[in-house]
Amino acid sequence: MTGGQVPGERTANDQAPDGRATHDQAPDGPATGAPATGPRPTTLVIERRGTASLRSRAIAAGVRGLVQPYVGRMARRPMDENALRRAAAFDRMAARRPAPKGTRCEPVRFDGFGAEWVHGRGVPARRDKVILYLHGGGWVSCGLNTHRPMISWFSAAAGVPALSVDYRMIPDVPFEKEVDDCVTAYRWLLEERGVRPENIVIMGDSAGGHLTFATALRARDAGLPRPAALVAISPMLDMDLSGKLAHANMKLDPSAPGLLLEALIEGFLGHLDLADPAISPIRADLTGLPPVLLTAGSTELLCCDSEIMARRLAEAGVPATLQIYDRQIHVFQLFGSFLPESRAAIAALGGFVRDAYATAADAAREAGPERRTA
Repeated sequence: MTGGQVPGERTANDQAPDGRATHDQAPDGPATGAPATGPRPTTLVIERRGTASLRSRAIAAGVRGLVQPYVGRMARRPMDENALRRAAAFDRMAARRPAPKGTRCEPVRFDGFGAEWVHGRGVPARRDKVILYLHGGGWVSCGLNTHRPMISWFSAAAGVPALSVDYRMIPDVPFEKEVDDCVTAYRWLLEERGVRPENIVIMGDSAGGHLTFATALRARDAGLPRPAALVAISPMLDMDLSGKLAHANMKLDPSAPGLLLEALIEGFLGHLDLADPAISPIRADLTGLPPVLLTAGSTELLCCDSEIMARRLAEAGVPATLQIYDRQIHVFQLFGSFLPESRAAIAALGGFVRDAYATAADAAREAGPERRTA
């Protein structure tokens, strides 16, 4: 990362014996886990987690050899109806994969789109605390089936159910309208299910990480109460690709997605102003957002979006934690227990969500009923 230090910024570069990042005391605040003695400063916590395991390096080599050529072929094909039909097939094929043992799911119908409750293994039936999950897939692909296993692991790690949203995508709605269904689902949790905002965490990966911020910003501007926290996994947050295409990770990302991203932007966002904060959340006024967890692999092309967003959040007064995992591929959490890095990332995410509920509940009690929507 470049630029001067954000007030309250601290880094964690050393590793504990179990592979977790260790924390040094922030220059203007207590060490992690220490009791606060006064007003807590806004902090940017940067955790660099490594070194990449042999198993994850083998996965990256496989992605480079098998996935990268496929991504290149996709980028060279026209972004037409046939391409969208192929993209939509991923979720149908994923329906054949069984959910992790102990997972319980229940469909939910909205006007025009669907969703499902996902209870990971050991998660009780109660739904007073919720993860609102927005899947990735480049705004054109994936859905409930592709992401069900990973969402189940997240649910189990956090100890709460997730509402996974099957929001409408291109070509059913244009890019800029995909967020509408996500906001509808958030409003439904608040108004129909009666879930307190301090008991909701909005979470998403890749394109869903973009929608996580877009949903929170739209909800804020609509006067809805803010959730307990946001979690964005390998998010794409700046639709202007110039910075990413000039980044060193263009040559390091095993899947080499740069050309495909260019094709997607040209094919589906050509009518939009990419600098519009409603399109690129990284350019938005981030004031008033809840605490944020960002995770990315150090060599993935989208890592720079998380780095820049983390600093922008801290500058806006939003507590942000950025976890960068050494040489991990895009959304490596999809590998679950197979990789030590994904196991560690899922556990860390679960801990962050649990802490976010507790912190938000404390803040709501201190604020009083009349200020809970602030």
